[in-house]
Amino acid sequence: MNSLQYGLVTEGAQQQVAFYLCEQFSMLPFISAIETLRIANRRANKPLYQWQTITADGKPVTACNGMVQPADYVVDSSPCFPMVFVCGPFEPHKFNHTPSLAWLKNQAKQGALVGGIETGCHILAKAGLLSGLSCTPHWENMHEFKQDYPQLSVTSDVFEIAGNRISCAGGCASMDMMLYLIEQRHGHELAASVADSMIHPYIRTPSDPQRMDLQARIGISHPGLLECIELMEANIEEPLTPNDLAALIQVSKRQMERLFQRFLKTTPSRYYLGLRLDAAHQLLQDSSLKIVEAALACGFKSSGHFSTCYQSRYGNTPREARK
Repeated sequence: MNSLQYGLVTEGAQQQVAFYLCEQFSMLPFISAIETLRIANRRANKPLYQWQTITADGKPVTACNGMVQPADYVVDSSPCFPMVFVCGPFEPHKFNHTPSLAWLKNQAKQGALVGGIETGCHILAKAGLLSGLSCTPHWENMHEFKQDYPQLSVTSDVFEIAGNRISCAGGCASMDMMLYLIEQRHGHELAASVADSMIHPYIRTPSDPQRMDLQARIGISHPGLLECIELMEANIEEPLTPNDLAALIQVSKRQMERLFQRFLKTTPSRYYLGLRLDAAHQLLQDSSLKIVEAALACGFKSSGHFSTCYQSRYGNTPREARK
């Protein structure tokens, strides 16, 4: 049976693509990327893309969801590829495999297009491959990335292309990234055909935002309330006062309180506190920040107050959550 019926190419492809997989990588963006390439082969009925997997030691790696992915190469003996993507680990701050960083630098030196998918962006930064370039980490890891690499230019776009470097927020965004690359190389008709086959009605561009529209996320449409929540989300580290918020959305404090009570069944202060605690929870789970640093990053000046509020919302202390 012709393998192109499925889109699987084992030799003779026009484009070789390598995926470096870290232990505890996220499976969704990896699968989204390779499935897009596979379907491109099938829809074109040509061997356009072939992919290989590389790991630090050549052994299989386990994804965050527990699935095990075998490797085709170990970094020390893999060939050079024209296109390399790093699928980063769940805890990127713990990654410190010097031979892999050297391998990435060498791939870039040989002219490869090197990309970071989800936390793979952190690995590219650690390898020194993003200097002077814009990049986009996953929004959940944005704060930690900015803390670790303050010299880099960071965007919140769905994916970012800067010369011979690509960074992608992860999740389904790797599908959009691959569709974009397919369109650049093989034309819009093929990219649209692949997207249609994947039941993907809209191909996002590099400048599209990562996160779902706020109105869709919280299920309300009142413009003043949406503007207020946007201000809250944009000012986590230095929270605005209720008076400041009311003035910025051009209503009285009492009117603002009525809006929150009507649509969200809570007060502005409680809603804002919840946003800040959720942000702190995310940092405790996914970053290397100390507890006091996570508290300060989310607008808490007192560790005791932070611990009390956190325990009230999540049922355990920040220290217990970190463990």
